[in-house]
Amino acid sequence: MSIVDTPERRQLRELTRAFVTREVLPHLDDWERAGEVPRALHATAAKLGLLGIGFPESVGGSGGDLLDSIIVTEELIRSGGSSGLVAALFTHGIALPHMVAAAGARTGGSLGGRLAGVSPPGDDGLIERYVRPTLAGTMIGALAITEPDGGSDVAGIRTTARRDGDHYVVNGSKTYITSGHRADFVTTAVCTDFPGSGELTLLVIDKGSPGFTVGRRLEKLGWHCSDTAELSFADVRVPVGNRIGAENTGFLAIMQHFAAERLSLATQAYATAQRCVELAVRWCRDRETFGRPLASRQLIRHRLAEMHTRAEAARSYVHGVAARVAAGEPVVTEVAMAKNVAVAACDHVVDQALQLHGGFGYLRDAEVERHYRDARILGIGGGTTEIMNEIIAKGMGL
Repeated sequence: MSIVDTPERRQLRELTRAFVTREVLPHLDDWERAGEVPRALHATAAKLGLLGIGFPESVGGSGGDLLDSIIVTEELIRSGGSSGLVAALFTHGIALPHMVAAAGARTGGSLGGRLAGVSPPGDDGLIERYVRPTLAGTMIGALAITEPDGGSDVAGIRTTARRDGDHYVVNGSKTYITSGHRADFVTTAVCTDFPGSGELTLLVIDKGSPGFTVGRRLEKLGWHCSDTAELSFADVRVPVGNRIGAENTGFLAIMQHFAAERLSLATQAYATAQRCVELAVRWCRDRETFGRPLASRQLIRHRLAEMHTRAEAARSYVHGVAARVAAGEPVVTEVAMAKNVAVAACDHVVDQALQLHGGFGYLRDAEVERHYRDARILGIGGGTTEIMNEIIAKGMGL
């Protein structure tokens, strides 16, 4: 039996598919045009247990592991959703893990007992104030790392946080922040030494804090239903109690959680490819040219076969790497390879799928058109293809 094809995970697929059919498909086009998904969708997903997949029950999650999260992401897209929807609905997947990990470290890996009752200070307090409400669907969180002049250079972050008694005073700006407009709080990477020193700390900053400005909504090529914002901080006072972990441990925390983010993007890539294969097969069976179905032509059948092969090969490799990550293996190089393999498969398949759809594929009414636009970010987010190649080369000893 496949590691992702257990009875429990089949039920998880069915639950996700029913959620997409009932709660997403009737509205997704409207959300694309509105530029965001409604907050109520978070609450609905939480009630079904989907929002908390991959987070321990001790912090308000639904349990499960990385592979369960991958199942939800994969099925959401293959059921007719999109990678943009994944980004909008599951932004907490990059906003919360640092808090959960820091609190777990303080309790020897177990969060039980101490998190009951009145909110305690420090990392455990962040669980009560941010993690539980977010997993319950009543709050939305975002992660702010990228800066206007920083790109992939995490160590070069220039947003500063100066200690002033029981507060940090934050100054700087962030850009390309997913869910930045809707977020109630932002897990923010700041420099606690001179700008660009690499001495990073993570702070949770509440929307509405004096000096915290959410800028214009960024218009994008794809991921239209996922709001993206610029953020600026001008002498924003953040309580020391909103610090995640110890001071100057932010860089390590960010690096440790990149694996899950990159595997999520890899999953979005191969799942988008699989969905586009399905759409293309359906179209080629139904579409007739010169009195024959497209699928009756050997050239078309071979093209579909190649698309299917690439998508399935990427899926298999990503699952294998994800299982090793879930088992605790340090597979940094393999994660980078998994992301690049899946993105390459996706790029090829969405292009071919749109081509097979002809003029219809170029219309907003075609689902394949949305996947074509959404796919382009997958080789950029979470570390570009070029950064992944640098990691792979380093793993080769080059």
